[in-house]
Amino acid sequence: MITLESLLLSSYQGGVLRLTLNRPAARNALSSALMLNLLDALDQAAADPSVRVIVIAANGPVFSAGHDLRELNEARAGRDKGKEAFAALFTQCSRLMQAIVSHPRPVIAEVQGVATAAGCQLVATCDLAVATNTAKFATPGVNIGLFCSTPMVALSRNVPRKQAMEMLLTGEMVTADEAVRIGLINRAVAPESLTAETMALAARIAAKPYATIRTGKHAFYQQLEMKLEDAYAYAAQVMTENMLHAESREGIGAFLEKRDPKWPE
Repeated sequence: MITLESLLLSSYQGGVLRLTLNRPAARNALSSALMLNLLDALDQAAADPSVRVIVIAANGPVFSAGHDLRELNEARAGRDKGKEAFAALFTQCSRLMQAIVSHPRPVIAEVQGVATAAGCQLVATCDLAVATNTAKFATPGVNIGLFCSTPMVALSRNVPRKQAMEMLLTGEMVTADEAVRIGLINRAVAPESLTAETMALAARIAAKPYATIRTGKHAFYQQLEMKLEDAYAYAAQVMTENMLHAESREGIGAFLEKRDPKWPE
């Protein structure tokens, strides 16, 4: 088990690492300290071969309200009116989101309540997301004069353009059912089933061959930014290398021999 400050709780079960945001009184706002803990936990998980899947959950009725506005506002007292502090915080948030995308393990968001602004960004950034059917999502920065520009990066890469623009321009809440329809989350389940459903999904993925999952996740995000011709050339190269790996030899051999595969460690 990874030991972290109380801002972030950690537990491990069957190859699945659960990281739980633990600032319920602050609506799990992504303070600099909390983001640092998340980054550290992701780094440690990347170096731990026993971790196969990561779940990011939260305590309290709100998944995450986004950036800590009190922390941001207090920075205005600086000589530069907060410019350096703002830049550092938004850069740190961008590092966190990129660390999730580039992480060798799949990352699943488990959303039990409202996810807004950078909290919605966190959901959109995770590879998969399971939410309660009462969860809501928004990028409401426009309502307080701070357009959700960094959340826009993740949102626009996971949601169709016009739906993303509507969320960004209106700041209005999107229901869980609508979030499923537009692809922001994978599924919406009853509140009492959320953790069981999320962990069951994580367990199914954790049982898959590790190197194959790592290769596939990396290739998925790489090819997204390529032209069609380049994407196919890249994917063909990835599959060629994958075919040479021990996991594919075992998996294909087991399929042809009609037996369960025994994945190499």
